[in-house]
Amino acid sequence: MKRILLLLLTATLTLQTAEAADGLFNRKKKERKRKRKTEQVEPVKVTAEPQPITASTEGVTEADTVKVEAVNDITLNLTAEQADSLVAAWHEFRQEIKYEEFFRQFILADTVIIEGTDSTAIARKDALYRERLGHLASPIPLAYNGVVRALITRYVETYPDTMGRILGLSKYYFPMIEDKLLAADLPIELRALPIIESALQTNAVSRAGAVGLWQFMPSTGKSYGLEINSLVDERRDPIRATEAAIRFMKDLYRIYGDWTLAIAAYNCGPGNVNKAIARSGGNTFWNIYDYLPRETRGYMPAFIAATYAFNYHREHQIKPIESPIPLAVDTIQVRRVMHLQQVASTIDVDIETLRLLNPQYRKDIIPATTKPYTLVLPQRRINDYLAHETEIMAKDSLYLKEFLNPVNLEKSRQEKSIVYHRIKRGETLGGIARKYRVTVKQLMRWNNIKNAARIREGQRLRIEK
Repeated sequence: MKRILLLLLTATLTLQTAEAADGLFNRKKKERKRKRKTEQVEPVKVTAEPQPITASTEGVTEADTVKVEAVNDITLNLTAEQADSLVAAWHEFRQEIKYEEFFRQFILADTVIIEGTDSTAIARKDALYRERLGHLASPIPLAYNGVVRALITRYVETYPDTMGRILGLSKYYFPMIEDKLLAADLPIELRALPIIESALQTNAVSRAGAVGLWQFMPSTGKSYGLEINSLVDERRDPIRATEAAIRFMKDLYRIYGDWTLAIAAYNCGPGNVNKAIARSGGNTFWNIYDYLPRETRGYMPAFIAATYAFNYHREHQIKPIESPIPLAVDTIQVRRVMHLQQVASTIDVDIETLRLLNPQYRKDIIPATTKPYTLVLPQRRINDYLAHETEIMAKDSLYLKEFLNPVNLEKSRQEKSIVYHRIKRGETLGGIARKYRVTVKQLMRWNNIKNAARIREGQRLRIEK
């Protein structure tokens, strides 16, 4: 449907432009002919008071002037909705072209397919994968070994449909992520981190409580400026979370001066990386590999495998699965409390699309009481929204009865979510704090613990998020 709409809109624009240009050309041609006729007159004898010679306006009507003005109208008589649709189709077309151009221009393609699981086939795959990774010029070392091979196999052979869905979502998220990485002067290959963190799912939640594309724990997210409360969770906001992740990665790289260590620290925290360095004496991920937490040992290999799978998916016959998220979007600044259903019930955009585009609003409420918030809409619905904004805002009493009182809204915004952890044998407060990405002091304060060493198996800990 998108391609059909694009073709129709492009054809319409081309036809209207051609007709307008053709009409203007023909009118100008007639005017030039009339002008030549008026200029080909008998030579005028000069008298004492020469009369000015003026071009004849015979045959030029008021209607001709009106038509010329209409041709100069850049809207080409399109309605606001048609103009939005044309812009959206152009944007989607450009996104698709840019996506394909990247792989054509910067990825050295081949048609090698190696099947089988015997030692010969594995050796050939190793050689091929190592060569392909070597072609990806990057400031992040993309090492290859058996651990990386196993994870590449998961992406391109075991779960190709998952990779297809990731590729489809990447058309929406990666242009934004890449722009922000480039603006921050960070390696563009870091775009693979949200693949291994969340499979590009903004609503992904880990067992430990990490949330969003970049899987921030509440304490880390707040420390990097993200708003997290009962109504808004900016860990789910792709733009705000990406900006926070970039600041976090910059800080980690300043600490280690090595991207493999910075990436490992993103997963398990600087404290664990520092201990692994101290115990091993190493200064790269692979030097400290055996001293890292088990989960983190697979993190850098997964990053390399995700980078490989994204760049070489065509060589494995993996095709992007179309994403439900529209590629062409725009934003509206909302300055009043609003429920997403106010929009969905008024203009032609369903509530699920609004939730996909605005995942940070946990209860579908935009709590714009003291500051404006951003509402993301499909490009095709921007003028529709503006035309019905008064009607949309008038529906607040229908969907926001319990939240119209600013006191209730502020109270809901400030609420904290609580999780509980039951202490298992051998666990320490330090280990539990690392798991939930909080501090030991916070755990002790929340649970009125005086001595960190005096905890018991089965004890329940309160953890604020």
